[in-house]
Amino acid sequence: MAGDDNRRRRSGIGDARAYTPRGRTTRDTDAINRSERPERGERPERAEKPARVVVPRDRAATRAAMRGRPAPRRAPQRRPIKPVVTVTPPRLGHPKRRLRLATAISLLLFVIIGVRLVHLQLTDAPAYAAAGLQDRLKTVVLPAPRGSILDREGAVLARSIEARYVAADPGLVTDPAAVAAQLSPLLGVAASELFAAMQKKKDELTGKAVRFVWLKRGVDVEQATAISSLKLKGIIVDRDERREVPGDDLAANIIGFTGTDLTGLGGIEARFDSDLRGRDGKFVFEVGQGDLRKPIPGGYQLVTPAKPGKSLKLTIDRDVQFMTQRILAEKMREKNATWAAAIVLDARTGEVVAQASYPTYSAKNADASKASERVDMATNYVVDPGSIHKAIVLSAALQEGVITPTSTVEVAPTIRKGDTTFKDGHPFPAGTHLTMPGLMAYSSNVGTIKVVEALGAQKLYDYQRLFGLGTETGIGVPGEAPGLVQPPENWSGSSYGSIPIGHSVAVTPLQMAAVYAAIANDGVWVQPHLIKEICEPDGKVTPAAAAKSHRVISAENAASLRQIMEAVTVLDDATGVNARLAGYRISGKTGTGTQVKDGKYIPGEVASFIGMAPADQPRYVIAVFAHTAGGGGGAVAGPAFRDMMGYTLRHFKVPPTGTKPPDFVITA
Repeated sequence: MAGDDNRRRRSGIGDARAYTPRGRTTRDTDAINRSERPERGERPERAEKPARVVVPRDRAATRAAMRGRPAPRRAPQRRPIKPVVTVTPPRLGHPKRRLRLATAISLLLFVIIGVRLVHLQLTDAPAYAAAGLQDRLKTVVLPAPRGSILDREGAVLARSIEARYVAADPGLVTDPAAVAAQLSPLLGVAASELFAAMQKKKDELTGKAVRFVWLKRGVDVEQATAISSLKLKGIIVDRDERREVPGDDLAANIIGFTGTDLTGLGGIEARFDSDLRGRDGKFVFEVGQGDLRKPIPGGYQLVTPAKPGKSLKLTIDRDVQFMTQRILAEKMREKNATWAAAIVLDARTGEVVAQASYPTYSAKNADASKASERVDMATNYVVDPGSIHKAIVLSAALQEGVITPTSTVEVAPTIRKGDTTFKDGHPFPAGTHLTMPGLMAYSSNVGTIKVVEALGAQKLYDYQRLFGLGTETGIGVPGEAPGLVQPPENWSGSSYGSIPIGHSVAVTPLQMAAVYAAIANDGVWVQPHLIKEICEPDGKVTPAAAAKSHRVISAENAASLRQIMEAVTVLDDATGVNARLAGYRISGKTGTGTQVKDGKYIPGEVASFIGMAPADQPRYVIAVFAHTAGGGGGAVAGPAFRDMMGYTLRHFKVPPTGTKPPDFVITA
């Protein structure tokens, strides 16, 4: 054993095991502990401090140690070398330097503040003052009165008068039922309707509470004063304007109507809305702050005066318009007409003296009428003119030298064009030579078609256009239809028979009235028009733009045609005997056509008569159109023409010429 110990000492094994536990087993450790333990009673010697035992940290080493096996070798881990940091002690501040810096910063701040104060006082002061002023300003709108519509003599047809509106703030009305009961008799509105209007509700778009609802507009000043005296919480009464139509339905289809905000919605009110409307003014003034917000005496005030709208003086004569409407309504009720129109034209100037529609409506209460009643039939309805178109055929034939006033045309009871046979209502035996007065007096279809054969389709189309067919007249009424005429390249075989006698041609009653006015005006077509003068708010009067005009046929041929058409009312068995007027020579033509609606013909017939008087010196042209279940122009429209022309001539004091019509020869 001693030798072994010596060998271990020499080899250093014992020291190594005593120094480190690496390679020791649990058994070796126990042996060493037992050998080094002192006996009982013996004082142990101070031994060297044993080396620290490193316990393996990983699980594999721990398991190996517990089983008495050597731990697996691991690569030695190098510890990072920490750099040596030399800490420099903080540098102490210099008191004088800090004081100088603080003083400089303070002085800089004072300079900045001073510059800003100067800037506010000298540069931005007006802007801030203006911004403050805006918070104290209140604006009141000064409504501009809408211009009036007058007849040719200055009589009022439509005007605006001062009124009041009554509105409510539902958020302030505490008892809607009681308030509605008080307002109902004064406003003439059902209490249930007022109650519903004053209920609290939210706006569908914004989601905010509704704070203003109309109860009634255009309230009389007296009624509004009575409502104000009730001092109802949440009820608002303020200045308004109301459109007044003294004649009720007088010229309503021409004048049109306005909405509750006085915006033109029909007729001349809509067509000339920008002229009639005017421009609102405003009154801006300074008010104090707080609940009172009363005007400040001597404070800021700015008044921009309202500019009233212009007034329109029409060519319409109020009395002639009234009688034309009354006669038209009476005659059309007798004939059970669906609709009717009448136009009175000044043959020399193209001025529309009267223009009536049946049925009509009350412009005071347009909401209660039908849309069809508010239409101006004279310009909006399109019809086949029928035999009144024959005046265009003879005008073109005379002007082109195809016929003369003494010419004759050979006729027969019928004539065939294309796949259609055309016949006369008053047939003549084959081989009869019919004169031009006879052709017009008996409205010969066969004779007219033969005249066009000699004239040519292109020439007829050219004169249709010269007489204004297929084009709006530009009278100024919204919705005017242009009509339609077919160029020769669109004609079919039957068109050579239908177009000359006024079928397959679309016109308005006003267009045909203008055709006859051109014949009455020595062959010069003048644009029909309604506006005579424009009256400025300051009293200045400006004549309307001059009507367009152009010559269609010569004065000589126009006079010859007027004489030819006298036969229509002179001959006892002619088609227009119902249009005769005692004491006056009448020249005109009857017609029977159809109505065109949405490009299609509708059932019924359109009877018409257009005439002029006195025939030898025409002053006025009157056209009457009526849609009925059946009936010729002479029977349906002739009597209405006679009564209208009689009143018009008497009203304008047109005396008879004292001459007599010629003796007409029908056949040769």
